[in-house]
Amino acid sequence: MTNLPPRGTGGPEDPADPQRPGPGEASCGPADTAAPRGHGLRRDIDLLEALASDEAQNAGGLGVVRLAHLVGREKTQVSRALKALAAAGIVERDPDTLEYRLGWRLFSLVARTSQNRLVRMAEPVMHALSSDVEETSHLCVLSDREVLTLLSVSGHSFRVHGWEGRGVPAWQTSAGRVLLADATPDELYVRFGTASTPPIPELWALIQEASRRGYARVSEEFETGLVGVSAPVRDFRGRVVAALNISAPKSRLGDRLDLAGRTTAKAAARVSVMLGWEPRHTSFPRARLT
Repeated sequence: MTNLPPRGTGGPEDPADPQRPGPGEASCGPADTAAPRGHGLRRDIDLLEALASDEAQNAGGLGVVRLAHLVGREKTQVSRALKALAAAGIVERDPDTLEYRLGWRLFSLVARTSQNRLVRMAEPVMHALSSDVEETSHLCVLSDREVLTLLSVSGHSFRVHGWEGRGVPAWQTSAGRVLLADATPDELYVRFGTASTPPIPELWALIQEASRRGYARVSEEFETGLVGVSAPVRDFRGRVVAALNISAPKSRLGDRLDLAGRTTAKAAARVSVMLGWEPRHTSFPRARLT
């Protein structure tokens, strides 16, 4: 028969347990136990914030010693916490460098909520944008080869549903050129094929032009008499996840297209900041079309 330890030994009520109250101290009820758990969560968040820092992103990960220094904790404590987070998929450990980075599960959780949050964050900004430009604004995302409208609002207090859920070819719209800003030439060929209209070199040039300007503009390329501008909405990684668009008849918007583009770019930047984007001034080399 296995010899069991006396009741309480080695458990929560063990006198050696640091969580157990000493003589004269009140015993821990439900309200008291929340503080230690919250404190542990706070320490885990500190580790995640360190792994999301510029240093970690530029290096591709950080080791236990560096993380312990950044969060001001013992190396053994940090190591145990990271192992638990890695087991849950919240962080990942590189098998070669043994350094840690943010994990797949964390990004999966963000991805599941990002679109709903995107619409919530964007809607009030879009109302203000539509009021400034006096035209309907649209929130668009990329869906395969098409631009899909998630939300349309006017400068008034009501939403406009005519475009919501409707997909249009990405290469024909200003929103498409903005949404493809992160694509490489090879990715464009994979997405649209070699026989795309317009040809990939022409589409690449239009995307680059929009990136340099800060917004894309089209004039009667999608539909006769219709003009539009779009600007990128970025997430916390700096990736383009959506576009804010203003489209209107050329007779109404054509003479002030660039003004509308700059106004839309400012609105898109406001939404991006609410999604966690921090503007950076560092320029990264971009792929060239060969």
